[in-house]
Amino acid sequence: MKKENPVECVGCNTFDVGTIIDNSNCTSHLERVYASKEEAEQALTEFTAKARSAETEPCQIKAEITQVKNGFLLSADFTFSCQAESLIFELGLR
Repeated sequence: MKKENPVECVGCNTFDVGTIIDNSNCTSHLERVYASKEEAEQALTEFTAKARSAETEPCQIKAEITQVKNGFLLSADFTFSCQAESLIFELGLR
């Protein structure tokens, strides 16, 4: 049964979502090192699939795989049409 006068949590930290998600940052950046170039390419394929599942409009993907001292560095930017999609993508990576 719904209460007519819900009690507000005075001790809780509350905030307006619009102050956090304001579409000022629609790009998710990631950098990860893999043992081989093939592993880095496979990871990029998986990240791309996750981005495609979060997008409503085509996500812009810029990625580079470079050899570094301890393997291969995947550096990628995923730019979404809105910040909420970027957050959904990032949460899906956890």
